[in-house]
Amino acid sequence: MTSLDDISVTQLKGVGSALAEKLAKLGIHSIQDLLFHLPYRYEDRTRVVPMGSLRIGDIAVVEGEVMKADLVMGRRRSLQVTLRDDSGFLVMRFFHFNAAQKNQLTEGARVRCFGEVRPGRAGYEFYHPEYQVSPPPMAAAGEATLTPVYPLTEGIQQPRVRGLCQQALGYLARFPIKDWLPPSLLSDYQLPGITDAVKLVHSPPADAAVHLLMEGRHPAQQRLVMEELLAHQLSLLQVREQIQARAALPLLPTGDLPEQFLEQLPFSLTGAQKQVMKEIRQDLSQPVPMLRLVQGDVGSGKTVVAALAALQAIGSGAQVALMAPTEILAEQHFRNFQGWLAPLGIELAWLSGKVKGKARQEALAAVASGQAQVAIGTHALFQDEVQFHRLALVIVDEQHRFGVHQRLALREKGVGGQLAPHQLIMTATPIPRTLAMSAYADLDTSVIDELPPGRKPIETVVLPDSRRDDIVERVRTACRQGRQAYWVCTLIEESEALQCQAAEVTAQELAERLPDLKIGLVHGRLKAVDKASVMERFKSGELDLLVATTVIEVGVDVPNASLIIIENPERLGLAQLHQLRGRVGRGEQASFCVLMYHPPLSNNGKARLQALRDSQDGFFIAEKDLEIRGPGEVLGTRQTGLMQFRLADFERDKGWIEPVKGMAPALMQQPAVVSALIRRWLGENIRYGEV
Repeated sequence: MTSLDDISVTQLKGVGSALAEKLAKLGIHSIQDLLFHLPYRYEDRTRVVPMGSLRIGDIAVVEGEVMKADLVMGRRRSLQVTLRDDSGFLVMRFFHFNAAQKNQLTEGARVRCFGEVRPGRAGYEFYHPEYQVSPPPMAAAGEATLTPVYPLTEGIQQPRVRGLCQQALGYLARFPIKDWLPPSLLSDYQLPGITDAVKLVHSPPADAAVHLLMEGRHPAQQRLVMEELLAHQLSLLQVREQIQARAALPLLPTGDLPEQFLEQLPFSLTGAQKQVMKEIRQDLSQPVPMLRLVQGDVGSGKTVVAALAALQAIGSGAQVALMAPTEILAEQHFRNFQGWLAPLGIELAWLSGKVKGKARQEALAAVASGQAQVAIGTHALFQDEVQFHRLALVIVDEQHRFGVHQRLALREKGVGGQLAPHQLIMTATPIPRTLAMSAYADLDTSVIDELPPGRKPIETVVLPDSRRDDIVERVRTACRQGRQAYWVCTLIEESEALQCQAAEVTAQELAERLPDLKIGLVHGRLKAVDKASVMERFKSGELDLLVATTVIEVGVDVPNASLIIIENPERLGLAQLHQLRGRVGRGEQASFCVLMYHPPLSNNGKARLQALRDSQDGFFIAEKDLEIRGPGEVLGTRQTGLMQFRLADFERDKGWIEPVKGMAPALMQQPAVVSALIRRWLGENIRYGEV
């Protein structure tokens, strides 16, 4: 039987190959795709507002007569159309227009338009408003409905998408949407069927609860939100099933390598580290691939846990790969592991994109023969030419920088290409529980929620950049007392628009003002070898002050550094600021973090910096970050498309996370339902984070 999935959008009136191509960019190929291209907000166009009552920022419908229409030759040529009603006047300004528009909008024409009020040269203006010439009468108060607003792509305007969605709704009488969820589930939550929900969301009736629709809390929207969250959950469980469909090599805790390692450490493990280690030890000894995420705040000792897991694998005669997202972090891991494992007679190989020629060939040969028991590097580890002898454990640091598809690819690198390696994923970005349950539904989660004894809290102060001179003095004093400091800039190149001091300029300025201090500079454009040498000099105490961009965000450990200045902190996410702050406070002395902002701060900016000043708890900060910026930002995945929802909103809809988690396992028993729901909601993006 034909379904909406089988009917191409080219069947709709006005959709030729050019428009079909643009729609494809939005993931719209069939009528069903179009019906699930949902409005993300609504506009209230149900009443005409008098022009005299408008204020800047208002979004409104106005109606009036054209007083005059002029071509204005400024920096950019524009068409300036002045409208008036009984209460005042307003200008419609068009930078892109054609002769037909110019001829339509002549003196005396009656026009109704919709837009956002902005201040302009001629008073209040609408830029490129939607408009109608000689409009029909407005609908009566009881018949007017909200206007949906859709996500767009270049070359498609709102009215066109609205028209297409209205056409698509016409198909529902003959081809209702298949409801994959059991009726009992819908009645439990008092939710409408899928066809009714889709209809209402695209075309709200006049009597629909306007405030609920505007807030995204209408039962029809919630019905779709629940199904979308469920589809995401199922797609991750499917990934987990695919990875675990292959057996793994059971790594039994044998030999005394872990004991030898712990004996040489200058500290003992915290209770949280021991608990997480117990969970990992248990997982590794199973014939099913471990899929475990270890979350821990900055400085909680995740690397030690990773080293212990590696020793369990090595003790079982297997190989380990450790992958980090950046050269600087991968190198830091290599040094740590080298220092810990080489004394135990374990050989390591270093493989990053920068390792070339003979050194690369030697490293590849050592990994292929099994002579190197541990391979450490960036994602270069997973290129085809890297062949492992007996890979049984992969440790991935800062997982959110890698897509799920890269973890799927790891399966092929396991023993003999048949056994899947165990996967241990670490992140120093504490992830709010609700988000972890959804974003990492394919992983078991462990949390190291205890800092090693002796870690002193870091005092955080927020100051405007007008206090720059005082802050420079503070750096001078700290370094004279034998301490070290970081000065973090948020951009490399000068940018007037963002008014950020670039790292190079800052380093130069500080060198002039602090001539008695030795100053180093690190940024992402330095060669890895130069970066490493500056970091090494800072670590050994040869440099007093390190000026850096956010490349130092993760993994650099200098116990003597007790002061960090972060410029323009309002430009960074809270989790990232918390990571940067964690570069200090690693030694015995009191440590300070100065957040130097450029006024004026928005309310949002104030709230974020306040949260950082008030708390040292990474999980609390992550919850705040989620509230303020949304999941795509918190996970660092805006670029990769992970967790980009059509309708669901994590903060608003977190009440669904637990129920959805409960519904998913039963549905996993019905593969046809699972693939239909994933296809409906994720379409082409089934592999999250593919780049």
